[in-house]
Amino acid sequence: MPDIRQRFYFANSPVRGEIVQIQQSLEQILSRHAYPIVIQRLLGEFVTACVLLTATLKLEGRLSLQARGKGALTMMMAECNHHHQVRAIAQLNEEIDCADHATLAELLAEGLLVITLEPEHGQRYQGIVELTGKTLADYLENYFKQSEQLPTKLWLAANETQAAGLLLQALPQQHDEDTDRWSRLVQVTQTVKAEELLALTSDEILYRLYHEEEVTLPEAQSVSFSCTCSREGTANALVSIGQAECEDILAEQGDIRLNCQFCHHEYVFNAADIRQLFAVKLH
Repeated sequence: MPDIRQRFYFANSPVRGEIVQIQQSLEQILSRHAYPIVIQRLLGEFVTACVLLTATLKLEGRLSLQARGKGALTMMMAECNHHHQVRAIAQLNEEIDCADHATLAELLAEGLLVITLEPEHGQRYQGIVELTGKTLADYLENYFKQSEQLPTKLWLAANETQAAGLLLQALPQQHDEDTDRWSRLVQVTQTVKAEELLALTSDEILYRLYHEEEVTLPEAQSVSFSCTCSREGTANALVSIGQAECEDILAEQGDIRLNCQFCHHEYVFNAADIRQLFAVKLH
């Protein structure tokens, strides 16, 4: 099954939806780390939710979803841009065990969840998501209720190899006289099972849920793994620590090796690279 983001609309109704299904991109993320099973599943939910949020907010730029806590899970972050390119990472407290069926709230322990929007043009924005409920879907529904003031429902599912999500959102009422339609659509969508989100195609899910509705489907968009790290970005990080510090590292280690936490790509800088780097920056 391809990694996709499928938007859908209901005829003559201010309700819209999104379906996201990922497998290959999630496998590329997980294959670079040895995460416990519960973390693999949660990371799948984070990536799926990140794609859903990016599509829903119609952002041209980058959106990240980051949780930080004091429990077994100290940090989890997923990132998606408007091309639906994703990456994600988790950091664990090795002194605390991750129970296979632990909830996100239990793993974080006094946690904090933040949504960050970084548009290509415009100001960076951060919103703190109140951890009301038990699941990531609960947290994000509450965020939309408070900040966007748009009724929004999410269903997320993930296992060790794939993840999927469905989002319904009610837009401001215009000329729709059927005021009960949102409630009916939510009630119908509540019947979807996690295994159906993971196993069925988006078309099969939509038919299973809404075969009595007139549903419009724009062309589906592909989702892919892509890391934004670069040699230039790594070089800028070295400039920020200063030439003296870089030369100390060279004297001790012979060269400077930096690994991207997301994709594990290694960037190597020797003495000549460092001299050239600071010569360019100083002139």
